[in-house]
Amino acid sequence: MSIFSALFDSKTYSFEQAFGVKDITSSEMIAAIRSWFAIYFEGDSPRDENDCQRLPVAIVHKLTKAAFSEYETSIKRVGAKADFMTALTKRLDSIKKTAVQQALVGGECFIKPILTGAGFDFSVVRRDCFIPLARDTTGRITSVGTAEFTVQGGKYYTLMERRTVRADGALTIESKLYGSDSRACIGTQIGLDALNTYAVLQPIVTLPGIYNLGMIPVKTPMLNCVDGSYDGVSVYAPAVKLIQSINRNERQMDDEFENGASRIIASADMVMKGPDGRRKLPEKLFLALDEDPATVGMTVFSPALRESSFLARKTEYLRNIESLIGLKRGLLSEVEAAARTATEITSSQGDYSLTIQDFQEMWETAFRELLGTCDRLGQVYKLCDADEFDPDKELIVDWGDGILYDRTRTWQEYQSMVSSGMLKPELALAWYFNLPHDTLEDLQKIREDYMPEED
Repeated sequence: MSIFSALFDSKTYSFEQAFGVKDITSSEMIAAIRSWFAIYFEGDSPRDENDCQRLPVAIVHKLTKAAFSEYETSIKRVGAKADFMTALTKRLDSIKKTAVQQALVGGECFIKPILTGAGFDFSVVRRDCFIPLARDTTGRITSVGTAEFTVQGGKYYTLMERRTVRADGALTIESKLYGSDSRACIGTQIGLDALNTYAVLQPIVTLPGIYNLGMIPVKTPMLNCVDGSYDGVSVYAPAVKLIQSINRNERQMDDEFENGASRIIASADMVMKGPDGRRKLPEKLFLALDEDPATVGMTVFSPALRESSFLARKTEYLRNIESLIGLKRGLLSEVEAAARTATEITSSQGDYSLTIQDFQEMWETAFRELLGTCDRLGQVYKLCDADEFDPDKELIVDWGDGILYDRTRTWQEYQSMVSSGMLKPELALAWYFNLPHDTLEDLQKIREDYMPEED
């Protein structure tokens, strides 16, 4: 099975040597990307931290779930091209959340169409599995390198691929396969036909009229706060230090509970050494004790726990994370709405709604470009006809009512307007049942189908 392999290791230098190019990612960004993935995935956290709360996972999960809560798509046409596009949208539905989550974690990812006998499948190339090699004046990547890793027959194979799009829209794909007996190195270059998976590939192929890399970026909309470059940043990039502070606070709170355990402190003359040299209390000690420990040289140690102080500090850290990222107040800190004013609640919900809309727009932009790319690639590989398809006009993406939209309240307002004679009931019903209402015939049909007959 082939999977995309991380390039932020020795493979980076091997890739640069293989193609005579250089990764344009700054050292600051490389370190930041590594840290984003390190705090997201389960790993060895520093000794002074406890990452049991997995805040990056919670942030990414909550944002993705909110963004796609009412998501629906459709193709606004009929015919063979519509069937081709509908099949693509269904396949994309299976990876949409994975792609968005990878973009939120690493700041950017690519969705790569993979040619199959029935059309295209899609895979997600996360940020630490590709290296940018060139950008245009707008910051868009025009040349990129990826590595795909395969284990077969006890040997390790790495497919190095470089994609470059020229100003005239032509896409050039260069492929080189390396084999090794060890996972530690990529080994030596071998023929592409050494693996059946890559036997159909050509060392160099040029596809005219593609106008992008043949795989589409999904990039977070935030301004880069690491080095100011065009590289996308993780959704929790501004809050990394706060997350680390919370992890340290969690470790300190664990120590507080452990150190606060009740103990009995005995004087040295009451402790005996056993045959093994270890100190122990006499077996009949507790039978001889008076009810007052002070009279027998023993003290009970049971300190008061400072739990509330640690929890208050953690709550404040969580509130700061919510403010930095643009989350609804209480989404992480679980602050009761009653403890805040109406203005604070409305402002927080507004920020959160705009945050979700940003990530919805991020996905929709990539989705439309991906369908257009698959249309052009499909024509090159004779998978679809040459009928023109405009994804901006013929792809319908419905995100639902949104976070701040209250459908029940709006319906009540429409009913009030109908009762006061300010709105025709046909229009209110058209809104409620999502019915066509542009013509007199549409309104007449609503009256016939939905409105009771008048006496």
